[in-house]
Amino acid sequence: MTKLRSIWASGQPTINAWCSIGNPFVAEIMAAQGFDSVTVDMQHGALDYSDLLPMLQAMRASGATLLTRVPWLDPAAVMKALDAGAEGIICPMVNTAEEAARLVSYMRYPPLGTRSFGPTRAAFAHGAGYAATANETVLAFAMIETAEGFTNLDEIAATPGLDGIYVGPADLSLSLSNGRLAAGVDREELEILAALQKIAAACQARGIIAALHCGTPDYAHRAIGWGFRMTTVGGDTRFLSAGAADAVAGFRKLTLGAAPTKGPGGY
Repeated sequence: MTKLRSIWASGQPTINAWCSIGNPFVAEIMAAQGFDSVTVDMQHGALDYSDLLPMLQAMRASGATLLTRVPWLDPAAVMKALDAGAEGIICPMVNTAEEAARLVSYMRYPPLGTRSFGPTRAAFAHGAGYAATANETVLAFAMIETAEGFTNLDEIAATPGLDGIYVGPADLSLSLSNGRLAAGVDREELEILAALQKIAAACQARGIIAALHCGTPDYAHRAIGWGFRMTTVGGDTRFLSAGAADAVAGFRKLTLGAAPTKGPGGY
């Protein structure tokens, strides 16, 4: 059982991190901070498969559940990420129950799916019994982030073998508003809040996990109250830029207008 499944079984929510920088050391740092799971983003991240595999290797010792967002609903991308050792897949732009069923099929070996056998690294990362347990342990998340997907919410949530729905609030807001709303996370518009809560309720009704991409711990806490059981709170690019910006701002504030301090040598 993955760490995520164990925590959810105990009734607790989980916190996920996001990796968009294709670097094993950055991934290792992220995974060492105590997140329950870490997602490597192959859709919008600055990385490809040659980056994914060493990133998964670097994060293995952390104990976090390691997920991958694939670029699209493509069997080759899904299966190769799983063979590299990913313990779950987040698939973007799932719009229908048929597409959700295809995702589930790509992730499971026969007779439950059509996944091709060849767990090149996964067999080493997860043990010799991987093939016998993979169907039960891998996590399949379909992203609902379009008006079409939202319209088909109940049918998607009812897909056999689907473990959860992951909400991309930026694309969902763009699509539901027909471009009227700008992209972004931590939405406050009443129409988007209602949509998010409807997704969480649909997941609860079907006994699957509702997950949401958030920008702050405060918003993630609110989302847990709506019924989301996994929230992403930031990622490597945002943490790096925010930390650097805070350091510069702090320096400017402290030194603006202040007389230079002489060193031990008098200058």
